[in-house]
Amino acid sequence: MIGISKLYCGTVEPSDVLRYGRKSAALPSHLLQFSEDKKPVVVWNVTKACNLSCLHCYASATAGRAADELDPKEAAELVSSLSGYGVPVILFSGGEPLMRPDVFELIEAAVKGGSRAVLSTNGLLLTPESALRLAAIGLSYVGISLDGLEERHDAIRGVSGAFRGAVGAVETAQKAGIKVGLRLTLTKSNQGDIDGIFDLMEERGIPRVCFYHLVDTGSGPRLAAEALSHSETRAAVSKIADRTREMFAKGLKPEVLTVDNQADGPFLFMKMKSEGRDGDAEKALELLKLNGGSSSGHGIGCVSWNGDVHPDQFWRSVRLGNVRERPFPAVWNDPSNPLLASLRNKKAHLRGRCRECRYLAVCGGGLRARAAHATGDVWAPDPACYLTDAEIGREGAPLAAGV
Repeated sequence: MIGISKLYCGTVEPSDVLRYGRKSAALPSHLLQFSEDKKPVVVWNVTKACNLSCLHCYASATAGRAADELDPKEAAELVSSLSGYGVPVILFSGGEPLMRPDVFELIEAAVKGGSRAVLSTNGLLLTPESALRLAAIGLSYVGISLDGLEERHDAIRGVSGAFRGAVGAVETAQKAGIKVGLRLTLTKSNQGDIDGIFDLMEERGIPRVCFYHLVDTGSGPRLAAEALSHSETRAAVSKIADRTREMFAKGLKPEVLTVDNQADGPFLFMKMKSEGRDGDAEKALELLKLNGGSSSGHGIGCVSWNGDVHPDQFWRSVRLGNVRERPFPAVWNDPSNPLLASLRNKKAHLRGRCRECRYLAVCGGGLRARAAHATGDVWAPDPACYLTDAEIGREGAPLAAGV
């Protein structure tokens, strides 16, 4: 996760992080990604059921609930285990999490246990009554999926009216007093809607947006032709950064992030250098180093509807264990699991241009799930990295200042 607003617009300084000692217990939520004692953020797919049929669904959601879904008692025990372990954020996802009958009780238990509860939803089931209930039990944030403007969003989501429902859900959350933001997966079809998304944020007073890079696992292969080329990715990230800065110039200060392509961090650093913002670039680079890049298997984890534990939500081909067999902390801290050990010491295992990259310390080798799916090799270079060989130092180019 790359904080465009944090890095490119300077809403966070390295000193902001350092004065807390980088201890997660002391850090405010917007600085948690820079902690040195990270407990994982856990994405929990609480159900496989969904009321939509999205082309890029990484979870291969279905119309009905899975037969092996954790029952209410097992789910409550999982929440207690996660909170007791010190998981800072539990992200309730799906499928569509609002299709799980006891999701409100689970969110409330997470909040009472000391974890921040976040909801990822398509918005169509978020009613005024349910929004007020979520606000009352302490939900921290709701992320509503919006994959472009109306025509494109409805086509991707597979339901006419999905766009209007999602925009209506934004208003519903705002009226209930819940912090709300948008989630968009970048594709060839919707890259032209980036400006429209920023326009919508300005019009509706939406304070946050996450732009996800497409990850072709789960149902993603159906969208293989929709993956942005490297040049298109560069153009999209550059536009996102420019529009963010324009909003800041207007006195608006949205939180803007990109997700699932760590090359965005070095790209922003180089963009700021090219603009003559050397001081800002060096501060951004320091923050990127503190963040450490890709965190699959240590800074983020995933629990599926059936209790399977994965290194992240996209890497469902890898099963680390199951919470029905062992509590989450036991699975997550298993010293005998060679993949977990390797993910926490990636530099020794990465191959090719990732291993040789001057930005390895700030990227962390990209998304291993993407590399494994595309090549069959966990440690191969991430094929979505759009930095050139010259930019990463493979052709004898001099190191950039501070790297």
